[in-house]
Amino acid sequence: MTPTAELQLIRADHAPALLAFEVENRAYFAASVPDRGDAYFAHFSARHQELLAEQAAGVHLFHVLGRTWRPDNRERVNLFDIDRADGSADLGYTAWPSEPPGTALATAGVHQVCELAVTRYGLVTLHARCRTENAAISALSWPGPGFTTGRTDHPQWSAGYHLRPAPAGPSER
Repeated sequence: MTPTAELQLIRADHAPALLAFEVENRAYFAASVPDRGDAYFAHFSARHQELLAEQAAGVHLFHVLGRTWRPDNRERVNLFDIDRADGSADLGYTAWPSEPPGTALATAGVHQVCELAVTRYGLVTLHARCRTENAAISALSWPGPGFTTGRTDHPQWSAGYHLRPAPAGPSER
């Protein structure tokens, strides 16, 4: 049975759960991405308010994916640096460390955000990057139904993808 999840944009009341997630998993994340530093945790509440303001302005969109069977267990799928002029954004994903890599839930969350990027947010290109040593990210089923993908090189990342909606077939036009 595949667990179900609800995708939500972050809200102010998500801050305590997100901070707990970050604190509990700091060492895990620091093993594959640069550590955020002590100031990040000391000023988390203020930073969360800044992120909400950036989300309201349309600069970034932060999604939490909560399991209905374990609501304290959250993943995040985010769209960063949204460029309305060219219809692009960076896609980022953070997984709960106990979640096995490549799970249906994680993949479903990324697929949902890819679909929302096109249908609700008006984006046409997503850039997804990960380090190859990050098994949870690398194991996701990229990019999801209805998208084409192409590899891209980036000096800071081991793997990168351009995600674009697949061209409509003759019966879909």
